[in-house]
Amino acid sequence: MNSAAEPSAQHRPTHTMPITPTAPHAPGPATPAPGGGAMIARQAIMDGQQVVMGYELFNRSRSRAEHTAASDVLLVFTALSHAGSDEVVGKMLIFVNCTHESLAGGHLELVSPDKVVLEIPSLGHVAAQEVQARLPILAELRARGFRLAFNHQVLESAYAPWLPMADYIKLDMALLAPDQLAVLVGYAARHSAARLIAEKVETAQQYDMASSLGITLFQGYWFSRPTLIEARLLSPTQASIVQLLNLLRSQATTAEIEEVLKKDAGLAFNLMRLINSAGLGLAREITSVRQAVLLLGLKKLFRWAALLLTAARSAGSPPAVGQTAVVRGRLMELLAREFMSPEQADQAFVVGLFSLLDQMLGMPLDSALGLLQLPDELAAALLQRDNLYGRLLTLVEACESSDDSGFDQAAQSLQLTNQQINWAHLQALAWADQMAQA
Repeated sequence: MNSAAEPSAQHRPTHTMPITPTAPHAPGPATPAPGGGAMIARQAIMDGQQVVMGYELFNRSRSRAEHTAASDVLLVFTALSHAGSDEVVGKMLIFVNCTHESLAGGHLELVSPDKVVLEIPSLGHVAAQEVQARLPILAELRARGFRLAFNHQVLESAYAPWLPMADYIKLDMALLAPDQLAVLVGYAARHSAARLIAEKVETAQQYDMASSLGITLFQGYWFSRPTLIEARLLSPTQASIVQLLNLLRSQATTAEIEEVLKKDAGLAFNLMRLINSAGLGLAREITSVRQAVLLLGLKKLFRWAALLLTAARSAGSPPAVGQTAVVRGRLMELLAREFMSPEQADQAFVVGLFSLLDQMLGMPLDSALGLLQLPDELAAALLQRDNLYGRLLTLVEACESSDDSGFDQAAQSLQLTNQQINWAHLQALAWADQMAQA
């Protein structure tokens, strides 16, 4: 696994490890969404003739202080579930802010890359090796077809390895003096193939200056202010999700899967939202649940349903249970990749995700697992901890507690270093809120 500058090996990861937030671009206070919806702000990016080519999206359901890597993941999921509907972005490109911790998240596996531009934050004043360490993930995303946007700091010498991957470079008109802007535009033209976007354009003078330098894309109050849209996802019942997971695990027929989806409006609504979104990049609209099942495929459908289960809480379950389960699943998957096959890593995700099923469903764990018809090996990992999956789960649980000796023993038995565990934990935390507001 490639990683950035590693956290100190002297510090064991904790579940509450903070992730540095990126500052929201859209100003103004957060607006709570009634009824559990997510408030999304969009701001147009357009050319000199005011033809819109895309929208940058912001999560406005949270205040600036609550903005986290996990909330960025939630924004992507919600926006892509609604992309293609006129009230959000229509058929335009979607520009979404990301954190480095969230870029490896599995939510991007459900996305057609040609509809999404990932805005990559700079790292501040960092050593060149940290820039280099993050290069493989960026290269992989671009190889999959995602377009990448950077701010003007990508033109600094420390970020030279990233510059060839830039499809868009944003130049902040509120920060850059005219002479700085001219130098950066010239340098970008000579050393990259990126299209330049003048952002925070608030006056005619700023627009004229940017345009005279050859910049052709613009964003800012001079053209349009961010507008708010409430995006809704319905919450399906736990029983329906469990039934769907069982059918997917046993590779049931399309007709059987379709029947479960049709019986729960929340499941059907969310699936049709996702499958018809611009984010999946389908050439034609899908008009039936059966078509949606066939096109998404059993593996992706299982991952989607499993994440939904963490959000469909029973009345008595603590609100953090689903988030913790997602963190566990992702962390186990990432650690399993260090010494197991991709298929086994998928299984590790399932073990971690379902390790809190007793709390999510309000029943003993053995009874809850009886509902799911899991393979014996996975059930044994959850109930007896007597195989590799079980030892991974023990390690992940130790990450959440103050059991230093248990953590050290589990890490040593799996031959995993503190650096590997810390970095995987950072990425896993970005999943914590992914489905929390569904």
